[in-house]
Amino acid sequence: MDVYDEDEIRRAVTRADALAAVERAFAALARGEAVLPEPMGLHLPEVEGEVHVKGGWLRGGPVFAFKVASGFYRNRERGLPTGSGLFLVFDAATGVPRALLQDNGWLTEMRTGAAGALAARLLTPDRPLTVAMIGSGVQARFQLRALAEVRSVRGLRAWSRNPEHVRAYLDEVGPELEELEDAVAAETVEEAVRGADLVVTVTPSREPIVEARWVEPGATVVAVGSDGPGKCELAPDLVAGADRVVVDRRDQSLRLGELQRPVSSGLMTVADVHAELGEVLIGRRPGREDDRERVVCDLTGVGVQDVAIAETAWRRLAGEGEVA
Repeated sequence: MDVYDEDEIRRAVTRADALAAVERAFAALARGEAVLPEPMGLHLPEVEGEVHVKGGWLRGGPVFAFKVASGFYRNRERGLPTGSGLFLVFDAATGVPRALLQDNGWLTEMRTGAAGALAARLLTPDRPLTVAMIGSGVQARFQLRALAEVRSVRGLRAWSRNPEHVRAYLDEVGPELEELEDAVAAETVEEAVRGADLVVTVTPSREPIVEARWVEPGATVVAVGSDGPGKCELAPDLVAGADRVVVDRRDQSLRLGELQRPVSSGLMTVADVHAELGEVLIGRRPGREDDRERVVCDLTGVGVQDVAIAETAWRRLAGEGEVA
């Protein structure tokens, strides 16, 4: 079994690779060409930690994979990254381990950012956008950089509970956006969200932080942070009252994502979900059809994303050629 470290993986896999892998993953999921076990989650509230185990196989692919990704939010106080993890890649014909990818969570961050960019490409108008970024951690950076691959960012308004983190975020990512006209450190979530074309939430919140009345007609909300029982970033009436609700996977969003509260409170049912993201991607269901529609997209993180990006990394590192 080959072992690859984070530096090798970072050199091998680009944002374009991640976007291509995520598109391939969601298309396979929508076509019924993926084999997925249920994701496993471990919550350690005493230390503000969480662990996710996801994986599976894309039918016909040479490998299957599993990843372990963790988020320990007190690590900032220790001078350590909040996220870590690794991937195990196996031969799909024999079950023999082929590679250990010691990415320290980097591939998970990449594929999550790529999924947000895919949602933006499919669900926002094709024009320069004003973006509200709710959260200013590592994934907020991955989301914005991936978004810049598919849309121009004209305005950026960022908010988090720590104003210093927001200023550091804007100082880092602002100069990377060629068409950016203004960048604002918002004092409140409402200030960030009002007037935004695209709202991206990337927090570990367990209480709603984005209210329906702040989201303008025509806006798209991409919720990324809710990936476990009890997590919630969006007010239930925002989800239930959206003109279109798109999820990465219906059953996961119901158990782990933004469908938890509106469904349990009776504001909507799973049948009210317009589409899964892969269904929009392959043209089975339409995406946005009207410039005034409010669209909510919930991304809980699906194992197909992990398999696809793990295969991409393995092919590049092991010299196994491109994905067919």
